[in-house]
Amino acid sequence: MLTDKMQNALNTQIREEMDSFYLYLSMATYFDSINLGGFSTWMQTQAKEEMAHAMKIYNFVNERGGRVTLEGLKTPQAEWDSPLAAFEAAYKHEQFISDCIHKLVKLSNTEDDLPTHSFLHWFIDEQVEEEASAMDIVDKLNMVGDHKQGLYMLDRALGERK
Repeated sequence: MLTDKMQNALNTQIREEMDSFYLYLSMATYFDSINLGGFSTWMQTQAKEEMAHAMKIYNFVNERGGRVTLEGLKTPQAEWDSPLAAFEAAYKHEQFISDCIHKLVKLSNTEDDLPTHSFLHWFIDEQVEEEASAMDIVDKLNMVGDHKQGLYMLDRALGERK
């Protein structure tokens, strides 16, 4: 059974994951608006992953006899100065989510909640991938710079994400 403190923290993380879903969906609409469909596809796939993360926590709370309470979502940013600025924001957001997960792990230790501690290890590993993926695209956008051909090629590559 989850303690009230752990249950509340996991419910907050469900909202953080849903806020991530909403942010990446907003980034997808931004990329659609500037005719970068591959970037949009990448962000839509990312948004779906964030929804899956929220549901993973949702199901865990229920499995542990807890009660899920849904909190309101933030209105996400809708415009960025460039594709690079959007991906820099995505990278910064993934660092924020990693910090949230780390705090949950520390709380699970404080609450002596070994099942939650074990459950959260998947998220720790996932966040390493999430940060690396966003940073890789930031690096590529920095390499491309203002070269439209490079941006076109990167757009095509990002559109292949499954």
